[in-house]
Amino acid sequence: MGATAEPAGGQDGSGAHKLGLSTGQVVQEYGYDDDVDQDLRLGIEEVTGTELVDEDYDDVTDAVVIWWREDDGDLTDALVDARTILDDAGSIWLFTRKPGRDGHVSHSDIEEAATTAGLHATSTLAIALDWSATRLGTRGRGR
Repeated sequence: MGATAEPAGGQDGSGAHKLGLSTGQVVQEYGYDDDVDQDLRLGIEEVTGTELVDEDYDDVTDAVVIWWREDDGDLTDALVDARTILDDAGSIWLFTRKPGRDGHVSHSDIEEAATTAGLHATSTLAIALDWSATRLGTRGRGR
């Protein structure tokens, strides 16, 4: 068992229920690679009843999940790209490697990239054995 706040760390895909997704939603996925948590991906598809769509999808989406590692490039650019076809009420979930794992991204780096992209981190949780999830939202008017 990993050192997480929850017993299983969401490793059986049950972490997907924490994302606030619902049946019929279209979820776009960025940053897929062989290190992603397959159980979490399947859990998201189970919750929504739809397959995840890839980065090339060009219709409006209800949510975006981004698998991000320290060496993946410019996080701000990725966040801006993710917002382009996201519904106004949609959510962005940034999945990053937990502290101590290869590819970990610091919370300060996430905050800086999010702020530059017009977003802010609203919550972070342990979502899978090796991954944390940070929900990013748009800043309200006048902030």
